[in-house]
Amino acid sequence: MKLLITGSIAYDYLMTFPGSFNEHLLPEHLSRLSVSFLVDTMERRRGGCAPNIAYTLALLGERPAIMATAGQDFEEYRAWLESVGVDTSLVRVVPGKFTASFFCNTDQNNNQIATFYAGAMSEARHLSFYDLDEKPDLVIISPNDPQAMLRYARECRELGIRFIYDPGQQVVRSSGDELRAGIEGANMLICNDYEFEIIRQKTGLTEADVLYRAEALIITRGAKGSTVLLRDHRVDVPAVPARHIADPTGVGDAYRAGFLKGLAVGADWETCARLGSVAATYALEHVGGQSHTFTLDEFRKRYEAHFGSLNGVL
Repeated sequence: MKLLITGSIAYDYLMTFPGSFNEHLLPEHLSRLSVSFLVDTMERRRGGCAPNIAYTLALLGERPAIMATAGQDFEEYRAWLESVGVDTSLVRVVPGKFTASFFCNTDQNNNQIATFYAGAMSEARHLSFYDLDEKPDLVIISPNDPQAMLRYARECRELGIRFIYDPGQQVVRSSGDELRAGIEGANMLICNDYEFEIIRQKTGLTEADVLYRAEALIITRGAKGSTVLLRDHRVDVPAVPARHIADPTGVGDAYRAGFLKGLAVGADWETCARLGSVAATYALEHVGGQSHTFTLDEFRKRYEAHFGSLNGVL
């Protein structure tokens, strides 16, 4: 299956705060919030939703392609992605701009406060599926420039390309109409439980309403696992326990990669979600979205230790 990944390409600046954000947020003063957190550590990592998803897919034996924009500082990042099996031929470098940057502060309870600088990502709206030489079998529209996400969803509908709508952090920036436009005609909507609540509030769409427009709704729930909602039934899949927790950044992207791998090999919905759970836990045990690694044999053994036989799926 030809998998095409759209979304942000970014450098992640990951910081850790030794306390709890909640202790320093005073409800009676939220209308004039002014707060600063002194962090203990900071790391710069390769990140962005598209490369994070593509990286784990490459570990799982796929050769995904990324369609996105990056800045003049991308060449080292490109070489890294190509070395691990990711096709970057559709990444457009924007002269005079830097690659997007994600600044994320995580407290001791794994709560996060983040800021995102778009940089070259703002040019992603100028990329078009009509310019591709070959039509992909499946596209994921992950967080990106909001206008780019709208364009990609519209073009996938026009060209008859199956796509997964994954608005992620952009649910905050997007209007109800924009979110509705992304969901309309999608084969799947994937989001976490917090994001779905925002989608519900902004669009007025219930789970049943989404399933009237899409084939499936996948909701991730952190340590509580994930749920695949279909028109006639639902599947609940537990999270895979982590050996230790390092950092939650990129965990959702790894889940999406595992799920996409299942779709690529024709697995059923439950197996897709289970593959996502295993991939997510590998990411949770490492700092950043592209620090984890595994062989297919190691991945298979970990899956089977928690969920039983894969019956030749991998």
